[in-house]
Parts: sequence; structure tokens; C-alpha cells
Amino acid sequence: MKSKATHVKAPSAPAQEVNFLPSNEYDVIIIGAGPVGGYLARRLSENDMRVLLIEEHAEIGRPFQCAGLVNPSAMERIGAYDTVLSRIWGARMYSPSGIESKIGAEESTRTWSVCRKLFDERVVTQALDVGADILLSSKPVEAVITESGVELNVDVDGQLRSFSCKLLCGADGAHSWVRRTFRMGRPKELMIGFQVEVTGYPGEEGRLDMFTGEDIAPGFFAWAIPSGDTTRIGNWTLPERLNGRSCEDLLVALKSSKIWKERFAECREVGRFCGPIPAGLILKPMKQRVAVFGDAAGLCKPTTGGGIGKGFDQVDLMIEGLVSALQANEFSPKVVRNLNSSLDGLRRSQSRSRGLRNAFLTECTDEELDDIWEIWSRPDVIELIDEFGEIENPIPLGIKMLKNIPEFRRLTSKAARTLIGGCLSGSGSANEVSTIRSLECLPCLIT
Repeated sequence: MKSKATHVKAPSAPAQEVNFLPSNEYDVIIIGAGPVGGYLARRLSENDMRVLLIEEHAEIGRPFQCAGLVNPSAMERIGAYDTVLSRIWGARMYSPSGIESKIGAEESTRTWSVCRKLFDERVVTQALDVGADILLSSKPVEAVITESGVELNVDVDGQLRSFSCKLLCGADGAHSWVRRTFRMGRPKELMIGFQVEVTGYPGEEGRLDMFTGEDIAPGFFAWAIPSGDTTRIGNWTLPERLNGRSCEDLLVALKSSKIWKERFAECREVGRFCGPIPAGLILKPMKQRVAVFGDAAGLCKPTTGGGIGKGFDQVDLMIEGLVSALQANEFSPKVVRNLNSSLDGLRRSQSRSRGLRNAFLTECTDEELDDIWEIWSRPDVIELIDEFGEIENPIPLGIKMLKNIPEFRRLTSKAARTLIGGCLSGSGSANEVSTIRSLECLPCLIT
């Protein structure tokens, strides 16, 4: 039976109004009250676990550090449609030389552009409404695993307080304190992104824009995302691809390029954000009585950098096993191993998506990208993209294009290897395996 507690109904309220707690003992303590930490707290609290969220900032949803896109599946789990700034149903994608591929159908929502502060507040409030507690302006300073749990010291508004729990969870971002403290490894990739929010961008309602090219986003892409009355313009890449430049330098290059400068001529900056993007699930997201989630575990999508949906997926995959372990207070090596294994599908999907990204984008020269866009701009190919394209799962589209578009096979042999290898190793669905095996002249795809 959970004890009654004082909960915050307005996560942005001053910390002194919410930092009173009736106990220092919990089933689970979660470091980080972002959307993934909030969703984890909700799912655990719904299963009668006593949960404490610890957030270092005085407000939920600050600072804002991402493009603010929430996929339909994640939005359905939260229902925060009143936080939506723009519904995104399509895209205008551009090659380095400006070749346009215009995709999407207005009746099909691809993603939602949200106010991240309001969205994050909504997720956390849902957790508080079902029993979770929260500490704001607080950060962990020391944690020790014991035979029966975890002992945690926390700096709360400058005062040291001690807590205990059966399980410590880190949903504390790319530079996770929890992951570093317990030496749980590092994500496979750590990209860097930079973004400004502007007025005056001549976008097309319902469509985001994507720009490619070595000068503006080497190996990756830049974006312009409609967000109500403003537009979020940014880029991302690997640090080693910058060659002495900064992401801000790349964004300046985009806005001043011969091809695009007129599109950005009337833009006026009203905000800017930057941050790391970890993509590559760490080997063991759970270790003894410690687990990391979302960005802390390296779950951002290699293809888009988004992390909210995959973080929610991780919670849903692990929740049953976590609740069982907590009820029995049993975190044996076998239990931990099974919980880690529950994420094998996420790991395979992430690896295959990275392979496709590398083949279609990261490892391509500007000239090769122009060749690919020549194909992507064709009406028959756009029809395939509109029918089979999915932000969360690009694999079915890749398979369909390899099967139906001969020119695409010749341009993307590495992508073919990625798809074939993944499917035939058992990481794909039965349908994907069947599709690959039905391709004629299979050897030609990998030569």
C-alpha cells in the first residue's frame, strides 16, 4: 500500500512548494524528470510502486534542447494534443544541389511539433496524479548499491538529504550521472545538434524541410520544422565531421548559401538551443539495481535523432519485468539478464536504421546524394515513399525500393547488404524475410 504524499500539480512551481516528502524510502527513484523519466514514473506508479522523481532544474521542460517532435505512437500514450503547435504530414527534402523530393499526404499525420515545456509538464503531471513524488532543484551526489537496495545522497536546494530505494533509474540525458557513476559504458554514437527558433520562414503548412550537403550538415541533414507561429531551424552531425567548424557555422552556411539564402532572408531569431544526441543502445542498460532509460541509454534514432518514442518503447518493454522484480525485491543476475534481453529488438532495429542512414546519407558524397535524389524525385518513387514511408521504421520502405526500383539497387548496394543481412540473421519480421528472399537476382544487390 502506498502512503499518501504531497504532490506537485504544477511542475513549474517554485521548488519550495513541492520538495516536502513524507518519506525517504521508495521502491524506485528516477533521476531526471523529462518525458521518458515522467513516463517511467507513471507506469511504475500505476503498478503500485512508490516512486520519486529527482530533477536538477527548478522547472519541468527547461532547458529546451530538441527539435520538439513527438511521433504519433508516443503521443497516443500521453494524449497531450493540446500541446501541439503544428501537425506534420509531409516533407520537402532537398539534395545538396537543390533537387526537391516532396512527400506526404495531408490525411496522414507523420509526427507532431509540440511545445516541449507543456508536453514535458503533461507527462510528469500524469505521473504525479497516480502517486509519484518529485523533487525539483535537486541532484544526486552519491549512490551505493547494497544487498537490498540503493542508498542515495541528494543535494536538495543546497541541503544534503538521504534516500533509499530498491531500484535506481537514470533518465538523465546524454551525459547521464547514473550511467557514468555506475560505469555502464557509452552510446555507440554521440552526435551534436544546434537549433534556432525564428519568425519569417516561408515554410509550407504541414511540411517540414530537410536540407543535405557537406557544407551544411556533413553526413547528416539540416531541418526547418514548423512550430506554430515560428519555425525551428537546425542541423546535426558527428563531431569528427566538423573539421574545425561548429554546428552554428554550418547553420550560417545554410542560411547564406546561393541556393537557399532567399528562403532565409526574412528570418528573425527568437531563441537558440544545442545539445548532444546519443544513438547506440549501451551493452547493458541495466546493471544490478541500476537501470538507464532514453537518452541516458543511447536510444535516440540514428535516422532522425528523436528519442521520446524509443524511450517510451523501452519503458513499455521493461515494465512488466521491473514490476515483478520490485515486488519480489529480486534482482539476481538472471533477472537482470532477462531485462536487458527484452531490449534486443530495439538494439537490432537501431543498428539496421544506422546502416540504412550510413548507406543513404552519411557515407555519400554530395554528388552521390544528388544521384539518389534524382530517383527520389520521380513520381513513381514518391508514390512508394508516401505509401510505405514511416519515420519510426524505414525498413519496409527500403525493402520496397530495393525490390521495385532497379536504379536504386545500383546506387545503394550497402543499404541492400544492411537489409539482407539484418533480415536473414533473424532481426526482421517474417514478411521482411519473405520479401528479401523473393527478390530476383539477389547477388546483383550486393555486388
